[in-house]
Amino acid sequence: MTSRAVVFRRAVQRYAPLVLAVLVAAAVWGSATGAVGVRSPLPRVLVLVVAVASGWAAGAVRARRWPLFTMAAVGWLVLAAWPAAVVASWQAGLRLRDRRRLLGYLVGAALVAGVGVLVGVAVGGERRLTTATPANAAALFAWLLLLPLIVGLWIRARRDALAALRDRAERLEREQEARAERARAEERARIAREMHDVVAHRVSLMVVHAGALEVTGADPATVEAAALIRSTGRQALTDLREVLGVLRQTAAPAVDGAAVGTGPAPRADQATATDTAPLPGLDGLDGLLRESRAAGLRVHRRDEGDPRPLPAAVGRTVHRVVQEALTNVHKHAADAETTVSLRYVTGGIEVDVYNGPSTGGPALPGAGLGLVGLRERVELLGGRLEAGPRDGGFRVRALIPVEEVS
Repeated sequence: MTSRAVVFRRAVQRYAPLVLAVLVAAAVWGSATGAVGVRSPLPRVLVLVVAVASGWAAGAVRARRWPLFTMAAVGWLVLAAWPAAVVASWQAGLRLRDRRRLLGYLVGAALVAGVGVLVGVAVGGERRLTTATPANAAALFAWLLLLPLIVGLWIRARRDALAALRDRAERLEREQEARAERARAEERARIAREMHDVVAHRVSLMVVHAGALEVTGADPATVEAAALIRSTGRQALTDLREVLGVLRQTAAPAVDGAAVGTGPAPRADQATATDTAPLPGLDGLDGLLRESRAAGLRVHRRDEGDPRPLPAAVGRTVHRVVQEALTNVHKHAADAETTVSLRYVTGGIEVDVYNGPSTGGPALPGAGLGLVGLRERVELLGGRLEAGPRDGGFRVRALIPVEEVS
């Protein structure tokens, strides 16, 4: 809405009661003096009092309705003046929302009209011919009472419809903003998972290699460079943990909102479709294990069951589970023996990564978000993930359903 429209609307709201009061008072005076109605034989002072009172009642109708209804009845019975009655019927249709009150107004208006007919018969003359004959009485009731009432009802219905449309538009706009915010938060959460899955794994391998070079290197310069690389990598992991924490904290409200029903949860195919650089599937596991062995990790692979092709989303998730599990082994139990097991079971595939007990040593810093991201990714595919200590070591186990192809 433009500024001019706002100024005009405020001016109308401010001065409309005064303008209505002046118009009603002038119209009542004109009706009672014969200019626009039946001339009244009563003293002009009385006519002026009724006109002023009718104008005041019309101007105050927003705060109180009964003075206008009263003056409409008085003006019609005493002066046969119609303006206050027209405004009263219009306001009744506009403001009386209760059906019983609206029906009460119609009954009261009919009684006033009936008494007005009797008064016209008693007064006689022009008033009798104008207001007391059956045809004129019915026409006046229709034009002065029913028509303004219908107009008021129509205006009210139109306002209600516009208000409902406005509320709906505002609600849709709020919902659209909420969906956009939720999408942004989910994207931040996805970025956090991707950073942890990819960057943390690579940096961890770099730190492990640098540590090994620092121990085995004979050249002091090489040892010093390896120590610098290792400390820099550890600091990079610490910084990465802080960044991921910020991303997860900002994403948590929208993710929680989606969980309680503010929006539909993304499907697994939708989640994986947003991967801009997806990891390889099962065909990349051997390379992943070779990298870990090169870093000094004792890791073995064991496959059970009948291998079969897996959907791309399932293959990437299997790769992520193994990658995250090996990353944790590198950081917390680099000297432990590790077994990666793939079991092809009926209706799915089971991934089991177990590392034995560790003799200790300094652990690399971790963000603590890898398993959370894994659990979310596995659950998006309808599976479940378990992780925890076992027999002195640590076990990560994921069961991912796979639809059987007939």
